[in-house]
Parts: sequence; C-alpha cells; structure tokens
Amino acid sequence: MAHIKIGIDVGGTFTHAVAIEVAERKLVGKVCVPTTHSAKAGVAQGVIDALQSLLTEASIAIEDIQLIAHSTTQATNALLEGDVAPVGVIGMGRGLEGWRARAQTRFDQLELSPGKVLPVYQRFVDPSKTELTEALADRLIDELVAEGAQVIVASEAFGVDDLTHEHLIVARAREKGLLATAASDISKLYGLRVRSLTAVINASMMPKMLETANLTEQAIREAGIQTPVMVMRSDGGIMDIDEMRKRPILTMLSGPAAGVAAALMYARVSDGIFIEVGGTSSDITVIRNGKPQVKSAQIEGHRLYVQTLDVRTLGIAGGSIPRMKGNQITAVGPRSAHIADLHYPAFSPEADFSQAEPTLIQPRPGDPQDYLKITCPHDDKAYTLTPTEAAYALDLVKVEGHDGEADVEGLNQAFDRIAGHYKQEPKAFATQLLTVSAEKMRPTIQKLLREYKLDADLIQFVGGGGGAMAIVPFAAQHLGFEHTIVEHTEVISAIGAALGLIRDSVERNLINPTNEDLIQLRQEAYESVLGMGATPDSIEVSVEVDTRNKKVVAVATGASDLKNEGQSGKALSDKARLQEAAKAFKQAPDAVELLGESEGLYAYGYHTTKKLMLGLIQRPQLNIRVLDAQGTVKLQINDAEHRNGNLQDVKKILPGMIEELTAYGDAGGLLPDVYVLLGQRIVDLGGVVEVSQMLALLEQEAQQHRDQPVVMLAVAKN
Repeated sequence: MAHIKIGIDVGGTFTHAVAIEVAERKLVGKVCVPTTHSAKAGVAQGVIDALQSLLTEASIAIEDIQLIAHSTTQATNALLEGDVAPVGVIGMGRGLEGWRARAQTRFDQLELSPGKVLPVYQRFVDPSKTELTEALADRLIDELVAEGAQVIVASEAFGVDDLTHEHLIVARAREKGLLATAASDISKLYGLRVRSLTAVINASMMPKMLETANLTEQAIREAGIQTPVMVMRSDGGIMDIDEMRKRPILTMLSGPAAGVAAALMYARVSDGIFIEVGGTSSDITVIRNGKPQVKSAQIEGHRLYVQTLDVRTLGIAGGSIPRMKGNQITAVGPRSAHIADLHYPAFSPEADFSQAEPTLIQPRPGDPQDYLKITCPHDDKAYTLTPTEAAYALDLVKVEGHDGEADVEGLNQAFDRIAGHYKQEPKAFATQLLTVSAEKMRPTIQKLLREYKLDADLIQFVGGGGGAMAIVPFAAQHLGFEHTIVEHTEVISAIGAALGLIRDSVERNLINPTNEDLIQLRQEAYESVLGMGATPDSIEVSVEVDTRNKKVVAVATGASDLKNEGQSGKALSDKARLQEAAKAFKQAPDAVELLGESEGLYAYGYHTTKKLMLGLIQRPQLNIRVLDAQGTVKLQINDAEHRNGNLQDVKKILPGMIEELTAYGDAGGLLPDVYVLLGQRIVDLGGVVEVSQMLALLEQEAQQHRDQPVVMLAVAKN
C-alpha cells in the first residue's frame, strides 16, 4: 500500500495540486486548474476540481491517501478586499482598570487596507459594578446585532487569567446561532489592546473562512476520502481544518509559507535565503538551522498576536519591465508585463520581431513614463523584455520542465533588434537587465545578513516559484552566493502544503519563569500538535525565553507520519555520508572527521584556523555539520565545541561546556547556543537563559531515550 500526501495551492489565478509518495518523497502527479472565485462554492470548487483531476490523472487510490493539505491566500485577500463580516465587541474591565479597558476594546472603523474598513460595534461592562448574567449578555449581543454586527468578540482585561466572563458571552452568542470568539482563546498574552484587535480580525474572517472550510471538507468526504484535512499556517506549518475554523487568522499572510515549507521538507535546506519568484514580485525569507524566521504580523501598522514568516517582498520578478533613460536600463519593475498588458517574446512564437520598435510608456496612472514597450508592424499585441527573456538569452535556464519551453529564436531576434536600437550588443543588454535586477535585491540581502547575523559561508540562495530561473541564478552569481532551484519549482507551494509539518505555538507572559513553567508550556504545545495528528516520535518542541518582552514561547512541530520527518530514502554508507559531509564543508573527505553520533544523526568536523586582528592572531576553529542517515545536512555551525556521552552524562558535561563558551558583559552572562543530538532529533536549547532550564527541558525531551548516546554541540553567541 502506498502512502500519498496531497498538497493543493489556491492561487489568485490557478489552483495547483500535487501528490507526493511519502516513503521516497517523490512527486507522482501534478495538475493545474483555474481558481474558481466566481463559483457558487467559491475557491473550494477549485480545490475539489484539482483533487478529482489529480486522482484521475495520477491513478491514485483513495485508500492510499494519508493526508490532504492546502494553502490559500483567501484570508489575506479577504482583508485586502474588505470581504469581512462586521464585528460586535463586548469589552470588560473592573474599577480604575476599566477606564483603560473601555478605550482598549474600542475600535470604531478599523482600516484593514487602503480604502477598506471593517465596521466594529462596541459595548462595555464593568463586572465590579454590574453582574454579568446570561440575561445581560443576551441583551448586549442583541443590541450589537441590531446595529449590524454579524460576529461577536468577548474581551476582558486580564481575561487570560480567568476566562469565565469571556466564555459566558461566547456561549450565549453561539446559543443564538452566531459565530463568536473569546480574545483570550486567540492569545494568552497580556496586552488588552493587541489581544482584542487580534480577536476582532479573527472574528471578521470567520464567516467566509468557515464557509470555505465546510464546503471543502464536505466535498472531500463525499468523494469517500476520510483522511485528515490540513490548512497552511502563516508561520510555515500546517494545522487541521477544525483548528482553522477557530483561528482563521493563523492563515493570514501565509502566501509564501507553503514555498518555504517545500524548501525545508522537499529541498531539505538547513541554511539559506529562500527566494520565491512570481511574475510581479519576489518573496525573500531566511532559513536558519532548518527553521524559517518569524515575526509578529501587522495590519496597517497595528501589531497582532499572530506569528508570520519574516518575508521581505520586492517588486522584481520574472515579468518585471525594464525602465530606460537614454540607452541605459536604469531600473527593472516594479510594474510587470501582465499588469501593463504586455506579452513575453519568449512565449510568443507567432510574433515577428525583425521590425520591432521600442517606445516608453506609463503602465498605470501615476507611474513613471519610462517603461519599455515593444511594438511590431501588423501585430495588435505589444511586448517587452523581462528578466525571463534575459535569462533565456544568456542560457541560464537549466531546470527540467523549463528547457525548450521558450521560443529562443524569437527572443534572440527581439534582443538583437532592441539592443541595437540602444546601441548595445544583445548579450550585454540582457546582462545589464539582470544586473540591475540583482542590484535591486542587494540591500535586502545585506540587511538580512546583518539582522540575523548570518554566516555568509553557510548561506546559499534557494529559488522557487515559476519565475525562479529568471532571477535567482544570475542574482546569486552577481552577489557572490551559491544557489539551487527547487525541483518542480512551478508547483512548489502545493508541494510545501503536502509536506508541511503540523505546528502550533503557545505563548505566556512570565517575568521569571521557573523550570516547571517551561515544562508545562512545552507540554501544552506538544499536546496541541499531538491532538492534530502528529506522531509522538516526530514531535519537536523549542522553548524561547524572551526576557525583553517578559514572555515565553513554545513552538511544537510534528509529522503526521514519521517517514515525513526526513527519515525517508535509503541510508548511505559511512563512506558516502562522509563524502556528503565533505561537500558541505567544501573540503576533501580526508580533511573531515566524524566527531560523534546519536541513533540517527552524525556530527562531522573540519578543523581550520580563525584569523583575528587582521591576521596577526590565529587560533584553532572547529566547524561542524550534522547529517542524517540519508546524508541530508540538518545543522551547520562554525567555531563550535562538541562533547559525546550518554544522557546520564549530560548533567556532568553540559554545564562546564556552557560555562566555557558563556560571554560576560555589563548585562551579565550570555549563554551559547546549545544543541543536543538525541536519536533522530536535534534538541535546540538556545532559546533559554539558564543552565538549569536547559537541563530541565532536555530531561523532558529524553524521557523515552534514557540510555541513548548523545552529542552535545555549542557555539558562543556574538
């Protein structure tokens, strides 16, 4: 019996679906259908159309399907387009705190995007003066509905400490057939204003998102498929559809998340800058130590208690139009060919460019009047030259599925004609176009390197999306990085949905968290993903103590099948694995040594010399790469230390190792990043601030692995 995971990506124009065979992580089918915005069932119809087409074309048996997951931009589009439901808020607060709570739960006309406003209606109760009874809750809800509210939010100052009042209001609203949410169920963080705003945005999405979720699940069940249905989250994980019904806001701003999931789980990138390239824009995300970087989401400048990928979006992509001044290209984009109703010479075999003439246009009102347009005699279409044409002209498109697609003769003819007009050689003109495009990326790349303190020696560009070959190979070479393009890049988001890990995060405001606090929070995150279908042995939990913001965050991830956690494929021999490690170091195999191993992970080392004070001082440095049995690099750290032992040795060895690498300053000790190889997992302990916390969390992680060998790794923080 095969084990198939199906991923579906609902885009603005097309809906892609793929089938992945889990054991070999092999794509066994892919289809593309139009996204059904205008259908009675909405975009859910396109999901079903894609699924049915995939099952037929790939000859997939229903009983072989293990999981269905889909990514969607519906939540984001709902906010941008104002397709949301009016919200009624019942705020609560006691005594003097109530005066502030009244203002912090009031939003009036809430702007979601330019020109798109969410109507919000308010009522307020001070429970210290007026007892909150069912009768009072009913009256307040009825008043809000009479004013126009369709969804109810209950939010109380310090409600995270006692949910009684919030849950009473939610229960009464649901009794009346209304959708409702308690702010403290959306986030357990203090900060009434932000918590209430997050709940209001969540509530406004619920009618539309629930309708789509219900139609999608119903159609899947009617097709005889009883496997779990998952939805992509904005932080790069997936959650089951029941959880999405409660917290649709977690899918907000999740457009690039599926592509990043594919980079992690399909391309197996441990450290890189992932660049997903479309036709109009490119999304850039950092992957570090096998994890995407996340941040707090914002709506029109308002911070929310929602974690999203830290994505930098640039107006440069495969279809970006060059801008001219004199005979030189001065900029590329942000307008793209399809926005300006211009066509691609690379994909216009019927066009004759022998008499083509350039002119400059203003694509949209308010745009500069310097965008390149190409016209041909006796042709009612207009064209331009984009990074796509330039990449083909320079023979940079080398990915399977792309070679041979372009009309190379036609695009070369176009370059000959237009470059000649601007007194340039065709290859030089194409190079100039891509150079200007790459330079547009340089400031963002440099900023990411600084912000995340990335080691440039460990970073590569990873390209995904339909326009990846147009931008990434040249940009990587120009900016001094190696690169790779994810296989089947045109359906990367659907692949990411299929292979995404089940994920949830739990946050609490804790000023001085005890070890018991951390363990309790870790367990809560663990049980959440376990309840959504993750297999126990696949679940990893990282805990971070944020002393600046006085909060603790536990993030749990897990696979619905252990084979999806990176254990698929044939294990390499010791010699072959050493060769893969040597490739990761860019060294000969005889310069690399095996430092230690757990039951499934292998730590390799390369000894080099670190030069300080302009080379006047030199000291030994150990660089480490951790590989799994299949030779995939799971962790890369430089200038590190390692120790081997069994779990019972950790309490003796780890404190001394940490003390050796702790940096001391005016603010006290800065502990190193610590990783423990335990079985097939890398336990990341770098988020906590005390040795006792590290040991307590490791003890919790190791409950089922008492006698296993471990490898302890540590690297000092800068």
